[in-house]
Amino acid sequence: MKLPRKVSMYCPKCKKHTRHDVERVKKKRASELKWGQRRFRKVTAGYGGFPRPKPEGREKPTRRVWLKYKCPDCKSYVQPAAQRSKKFELTEE
Repeated sequence: MKLPRKVSMYCPKCKKHTRHDVERVKKKRASELKWGQRRFRKVTAGYGGFPRPKPEGREKPTRRVWLKYKCPDCKSYVQPAAQRSKKFELTEE
């Protein structure tokens, strides 16, 4: 999927249409202090063995692509729901 770096869309903060800058969202590093991660560390510690089976089977054919749209006027971001695509590329147009 090819998408231009600037897209005309509605800004809910300005309440008007402007040409938003598009950027792909990078995944943040998972926090070690979250409850799920603390539980995982507790269960995997010691001689107990691994708490989950290894993931088997095929990988999904598409990946989720999260996009952020930045309004040039008010500098606020809009992040709609993710889209799925096999390949993703931001193009200059």
